[in-house]
Amino acid sequence: MKTKTIAACLVLVCSLVTANAMAAETNSAESIKGRLGITGEIGFLVPADNAAVSTGVVVGRGHTDTGFIGGGGLIFGILDNFAAEFQITHTGFGTDTSTDFDTTNISLGAQYRYLNLPVKKLVPYVGAGVDILINGANNGLDVDTVAGIHVKAGVDYFVMRQLALTSELKGVIAPNADIKAGGGKVGEFDPDSFSMTFGVRYFFN
Repeated sequence: MKTKTIAACLVLVCSLVTANAMAAETNSAESIKGRLGITGEIGFLVPADNAAVSTGVVVGRGHTDTGFIGGGGLIFGILDNFAAEFQITHTGFGTDTSTDFDTTNISLGAQYRYLNLPVKKLVPYVGAGVDILINGANNGLDVDTVAGIHVKAGVDYFVMRQLALTSELKGVIAPNADIKAGGGKVGEFDPDSFSMTFGVRYFFN
């Protein structure tokens, strides 16, 4: 009798664990409405070619190097498929001259998320929004801050209900920013870019 009771308990526990695991898989990619999450990401950014500047004097357009990008942000679900997103990233990159540039991007946007796909843990999304690009350079140069727009596409893969791995492609378009030295304009900086990042999202609820 004791052995049968233990066996019955084990069967019940296994059934509950299996049911919970299946429910977690089903619900991991559920509606995002009312959910708040935090994101951390790193990756690579391909900038537009920019004015080659040497000791404050523009000498022509120069090749810019691919740069490292990192940052994070917040995501909040407004509707089942729609979420608002706040994001801050920073990147720096060199040119084929002695001048290096950097950009801090503060962006606000929205996502449309595709739910109920055959792969329950997978949630692709597309998004767009506005950007404030705080630009800088070395060699004593100043670069103006400009506003731009972005479009993006990405995918979240939910390891569990509150934790997802994410990958994203993002393109930014903005007007040229003036490069200044000694208070005078010496060139222009093109802040257009294309980036690919990988990261993690954690949802608090």
